[in-house]
Formats: sequence, C-alpha cells, structure tokens
Amino acid sequence: MKALLLLSLFTACLFTAPAQKITTRNDFKKFFDEYGVKGSISIYDLKADKYILYNKAQFKQQFIPASTFKIYNSLIGLQTGVIPDENYVIKWDGVKHDNEEWNKDQTLESAFKVSAYWYYQELARRVGSNLMNLWIKKIKYGNQNIGGGIDQFWLHGNLRITPREQINLLRKLYSGSLPFSKRNMDIVKRIMIQQKTDEYTLRGKTGWAQTETRKKEIKENTGWFTGYVETKDNVYFFATCVQYTGTENKNFIKCRKEISLKALKELGIIK
Repeated sequence: MKALLLLSLFTACLFTAPAQKITTRNDFKKFFDEYGVKGSISIYDLKADKYILYNKAQFKQQFIPASTFKIYNSLIGLQTGVIPDENYVIKWDGVKHDNEEWNKDQTLESAFKVSAYWYYQELARRVGSNLMNLWIKKIKYGNQNIGGGIDQFWLHGNLRITPREQINLLRKLYSGSLPFSKRNMDIVKRIMIQQKTDEYTLRGKTGWAQTETRKKEIKENTGWFTGYVETKDNVYFFATCVQYTGTENKNFIKCRKEISLKALKELGIIK
C-alpha cells in the first residue's frame, strides 16, 4: 500500500507542470497615473521563463484587440494568397479620414505602419468570413469570435483577447510555430519593426478601439501596444493594455506606446 502511495505521488509530480514564475511590479502604476489612465503591462522574459506583471488581474482578462489584430490579418491575407507580399497596393477609395496619412493608396507595409483601417477592412472582405473564421480558429486567436461584421469584428465586433494570449501568439510568431509559411511570417516580422539599434530590435503594433457607453457622448477607450524586443542574448514579449472612460484625453493616443517604452527602459531592456 505504501509503495502504491509513493508511486502515485511520484507520478503526480512528474506530470504536474511547474508554477509559472511571476514578478509583480506595482510601481509601474506611476506610468499610467502620469497619463491619467488605467491598465496593465505584461512582459515575458524568454531566457528566464518568467512574467513581469503590473495589474495581474488583467493578465487573463479579455479586451477587444483593435489594430493589434492587423498582425494576424496580414498573415492571413498573405497565406490565403489574397495579397502576394508587403508591396501589394490597394487603391484608396477617396473617402476622407481624419488621419491624412490614410488618404492615399497603401501597400500592406505602409498600411501597417500608419494603421490604415480601410486597407485592412478591404483585406478582410477579400479573405471572406469562411476563410477568416477558419484561420482564427486554427491559430486559436482569443475567443475566436468574428461576429459583428467581416470588416470590423476586431474593432467594433465580438473578437476579444487577453494580454496573456497576445504574448503567447507573439511567442509563436517569433519561433515560427504559427501555421503560416516562414516567408509570410518573415514578411510580417519585417513590417512590425519599430526600432532597430545595435543593441536591440523592437517589433510591435498599437491598437485603439472606442465603444459607446450608455451615455452615448462618453466613450470607452481601449488601447494596446503589443510586440517583442530582441536583444543580443534574450527576447522579451510584451502586451500593454490601457483603458480610459471619458469624452477626451489628449494623452491617450501616445500613452499606449510611451507607457510600454518607459517600463521596458526601467527594466533595462531598451535604452
């Protein structure tokens, strides 16, 4: 009986995954306070196999992905053959947007850099609901719900994702283990580059979604900056999610990226 008990305990230990190492940084609250917003920062240190978290409660909380989904919209567009490469041009339809950089023809690369919504709407329409749904499920993207319109489900529809899920997908993109060709993943990795120095390369994508509250004049804002930093001897994956409820916050657009960079600098990951 004793031998059976010992064998049972040994087997349980053998097949129980070790607890994920987590360091909390409550002091990162100062970065959010500076801009008058709430939110979280999640960073994964590949070499140490640990997470560095501010506001752990949001780590597994789902939010609308907004333009961070453009990473995967790009991959799906390339993999399905809807677009051949990052230089593929979609003609501007002449509809004026507040962002002047959107009001011209775009390539995949330029549309990604300026986050041109209309380009990715057209790209998603050309992919179509059936193929889009297939690929969303294949990569297990968030809640895998593309309800709300093929050309807006990531911004005004039902798609939701957690910071943890964002990081897991980015880890797969980095390692080349997503179900896309190496060529297509390499293309998307190139257009994701935001900073490149002798010490590191930072890849990422911002996102911003607005939804109406019960008082229609007040907006619920959700902002993201997700990506990863490759240094000479390590890789750090990050997902910063920012929330603000109100009619106006001039800092909101810039805070998504700036909060992330301040945290990465404080950790000595970038300079």
